[in-house]
Amino acid sequence: MTGFSIDWLDLREAADRRARNDKLLQQAILYLESAREQTAELSVVDLGAGTGSTLRAFSTAVEPDQKSLSWRLLDQDAGLLAEATSRHGASHRLLTYELDLTDVPALPLEGADLITASALLDLVSADFIDTLAAALQSRCQQKPVGLYAALNYDGITRWTPTHPLDQVVLDAFNRDQRSNKGFGVALGPDAGLYMERVFSSLGFKVFSANSPWMLDGADNKLVDALISGIGDAVAQGSPLAVPDLLGWIRFRKAHLRTGTCDVGHTDLLALPDTV
Repeated sequence: MTGFSIDWLDLREAADRRARNDKLLQQAILYLESAREQTAELSVVDLGAGTGSTLRAFSTAVEPDQKSLSWRLLDQDAGLLAEATSRHGASHRLLTYELDLTDVPALPLEGADLITASALLDLVSADFIDTLAAALQSRCQQKPVGLYAALNYDGITRWTPTHPLDQVVLDAFNRDQRSNKGFGVALGPDAGLYMERVFSSLGFKVFSANSPWMLDGADNKLVDALISGIGDAVAQGSPLAVPDLLGWIRFRKAHLRTGTCDVGHTDLLALPDTV
């Protein structure tokens, strides 16, 4: 999986936090609270945990008693896990695992009440989702476990002011989002619907909600980085002529403080049918 820097993760976190669907997050928390009635110790496994953004999202909501909740933070980047420990090791019960996220059978999911992921599962393949869903279904035979997957890119981006090449650039970017990101051919914009279909077919109760980034001039640093990232992705194998792409980038950056950008995402919560 392509690595992400601490700077990028910090830059996007405020937009991520605004975008998360509050209703679905609260529903995930209520699920944990109901699980606490059956066990004295609650455990959340966060896939691709980074510096702990999912943990922070739960902590700013009405969270179950911290003393009875432990977090297993899984990532392939030791530096990100060290940062998460630095930020939260004194206030939360943490275990960190530097490991290969693509090897689902080797992930430490045993005894978990909830699996979480943020801005990750649009990068994975259909096979990864199939394997993860089957693993959770199997574990539900011993102990109910759910999935909360937030901020899955859905392929929709809208800009103001508009530019004639907006759709061409978006189409090229979405093609790149379906390329291999380290987990096989990525689901990209199809991730939300695919997860909903797979988990529903295995008997989970599935809830989904939109969670778009809604960015304006106050988010100009994030939008600047987003434009550069889109430009880099589109430049890889796109039929768009280089001068045209550079013109689009210049236009977009000229409107960092006066334009807007909405980027679509989907949040998903899959709960075992025992709930």
